[in-house]
Amino acid sequence: MNLARREKFDDTWGTTRRDTMPRLHVIILTGLSGAGRSQAANALEDSGFFVVDNLPADLVPAVVDSLGGPNSDRGRIAIVVDSRGGLTAEDLESALNTLRGNGIRVTVLFLDATDAVLIRRFEETRRRHPVEGGPLSEKIATERAMLASIRGESDIVIDTSELNVHELRRKVDAAFEEFTPSQRLQIEVISFGFKHGTPSVVDVLFDVRFLPNPHWVDGLRELTGRDGAVSDYVFSNADATEFLELAVEMLDFLIPRYEAEGKLYLTIGIGCTGGRHRSVAMVEAIGERLTGSGRLTTVRHRDIAVTAL
Repeated sequence: MNLARREKFDDTWGTTRRDTMPRLHVIILTGLSGAGRSQAANALEDSGFFVVDNLPADLVPAVVDSLGGPNSDRGRIAIVVDSRGGLTAEDLESALNTLRGNGIRVTVLFLDATDAVLIRRFEETRRRHPVEGGPLSEKIATERAMLASIRGESDIVIDTSELNVHELRRKVDAAFEEFTPSQRLQIEVISFGFKHGTPSVVDVLFDVRFLPNPHWVDGLRELTGRDGAVSDYVFSNADATEFLELAVEMLDFLIPRYEAEGKLYLTIGIGCTGGRHRSVAMVEAIGERLTGSGRLTTVRHRDIAVTAL
């Protein structure tokens, strides 16, 4: 699947509607069943998007034309397309090509989650999975395979495995807030422990396990990288300070190029063994540097609350 001509947030318009209507912004909201599409759709609706749920992909162009035609005041439309409507990569690609051929700004948002989280959510809600046949784990695997190419070509992928409904809403709101050209990229810097698994959505990943581990220092084991004593210990090592400078230098190179490609959301993962000390201290330092340079940056420590062993 090749979802060509991703949104670049420029002033390029199609020729068919240039003089008859303002440029629309259409969000295609898709992803795995149980990953939070309903909550994301509610967030988009609350932020001013006209939301259409459970629409077959082949009907998207006609519905957008009807809702956002020349006499409409709807400038922002969100359409939920998923397995309930028999979603295929081919139908979605065709719909996107039609919309973009008409000069419409289109962003594809894909929601994902781990199999374990999806199984737990379906068991808790007792909702029926839209894929037919087999146990729940097989249905999830089948749907994941069906949507793999769509996920790979989506403009924004949000992993909701560790998000509550309020955190998901904040991510969606941040992704689709109207930014000035220098501010449109949302950056999240996340610390994690490799022994707990790598985050499923990471654009840039750094491994800081080469640094001395505060876990083995008396008085530091029960602390975290947010504590001054741990941070001081980590950055007392010359390799840590050099790594920080090199990582920031690389990000200063990468970020403008991601922005030029129209990327809306950038996740930077920094991992150590347990996700409590070295990666946390480094995330805090990199987050501070990015924020100080004017970047819209948030930090998150995935495994900081995991009890030290």
